[in-house]
Amino acid sequence: MGKRAREGADEAPSPEEVPAAGSVPDEPAQTGEGPASTPEDEADDQPLHKNFRMSSAVRTGADCPYLDTISRQNLDFDFEKCCSVSLSPVNVYACLVCGKYFQGRGPNTHAYTHSLDAGHHMFMKVTDGKVYCLPDMYQVVDRSLADIQYVLSPTFTDAEVAKLDTAVTWARALDGTEFMPGLVGLNNMKRNDYANVVIQTLVRIVPIRDYFLRTQNYEACRSPLVREFGSLVRKMWITRAFKGHVSPHEFMQSVIAASEKRFTIDAQADAIDFFQWLVNRLHLELTGGKRKKASIITECLQGDLEVTTLAGTGKAKGSSEDVVDKVSFLMLGLDLPAAPLFKDALETVIIPQIPMYDLLRKYGGSLIVDDIKAGRRKFRLTKPPRFLALHVKRFVKNQFFLEKNPTIVNFPVKNLEVPVSAPGSEGRSIVKYDLLANIVHEGKAGEGSVRVHIHRKVENTWYEVQDLRVTDVLPQMVALSETYMQVYERQGP
Repeated sequence: MGKRAREGADEAPSPEEVPAAGSVPDEPAQTGEGPASTPEDEADDQPLHKNFRMSSAVRTGADCPYLDTISRQNLDFDFEKCCSVSLSPVNVYACLVCGKYFQGRGPNTHAYTHSLDAGHHMFMKVTDGKVYCLPDMYQVVDRSLADIQYVLSPTFTDAEVAKLDTAVTWARALDGTEFMPGLVGLNNMKRNDYANVVIQTLVRIVPIRDYFLRTQNYEACRSPLVREFGSLVRKMWITRAFKGHVSPHEFMQSVIAASEKRFTIDAQADAIDFFQWLVNRLHLELTGGKRKKASIITECLQGDLEVTTLAGTGKAKGSSEDVVDKVSFLMLGLDLPAAPLFKDALETVIIPQIPMYDLLRKYGGSLIVDDIKAGRRKFRLTKPPRFLALHVKRFVKNQFFLEKNPTIVNFPVKNLEVPVSAPGSEGRSIVKYDLLANIVHEGKAGEGSVRVHIHRKVENTWYEVQDLRVTDVLPQMVALSETYMQVYERQGP
């Protein structure tokens, strides 16, 4: 008896198996569906790792049986990198099988759960490009993953940047379509076509493009707008892209935040307003808020004007002498003559035409411009910028509504002659410019759409870009368009 009692004490049930006092032990449920669950079945539902520690094991691609499950067609790193379940941007991993974003990689995280539920095992951390196999928790290192890591965060060397304009380059996407690096379509997510044409225009300015292709130039700047714009420029110029277009989603998210929802994806905005806001904001972010400090924006687009206010008008109203001011600019506005109000003898509305040279007479120093508030002024261009941005003022807002001036501006594609005067001198010289980009507005005022004509210098061909559509166009068709904004490049040094 003593020995049997001791054996019974050694085999005493665990506290979980001891029924409460006065209770009756549960009988196994007898159903027609099968035997009742056992303690072994309940143990399968418990966590596999009670004291889990992240694995630091590293395996090569030959040792990973799931490397061939990666689907590059499903990968799109253009959108905001937030977890598709928790919407958190912290510690996000991209599933290399379905392309979705999930948070974390440890047990009870969304990425770990997705690997068990969907059977997708390859995940890449979006911040550093490291690839892990879940739920096995080891890192995978293989040369075949280099193209995915490059598309996630493309980089350019000085030698690669220098070769961009030396040879005609075409690339092929995974679906077989060909595209031109640097001249790819931009996705219009809803009504952000106004931003697409401005982006296409800015990347044609070679110094700005080269500056943002090299991340070392602005690595000290913490502005999300600067970093996202640089990322967008690099994605537009890579040759190893998986698709022939780019979505500016992350860039527009930074624009919405920086502009305090002045420019959004959902609402149409004016391309000129966005261009002026973007170049000024990039300049401020790159200079730390110091307006007079030089940046890549001012080095390319800034010029100087001499503004003379005639005596007795405007700011010289109480003076007997003219007031002369020196003003810097990033863009020049061109005033169109008023459109005719009446129809001709054939009952059709006449669409007037005017040469670009007549509009540029405003900055020749001899034409007097009357303004009710600013007075009578004369403008003279004293320092021509390397890249001249011109804005044709087509929209006039009166007391009742916004109306559009349909006047056709006749402009040359090459050799635009701009008069320049030396400060304090009456002598003039001529500076010649060649057209780089031409933004066109189509439709009614406050509505319609915008597109841009781009000159690809490396092959001396013009292309028309409207969102995702990129087609070649004759230079004669460019000159016949209703131009709204233009960017010219100065010939020579």
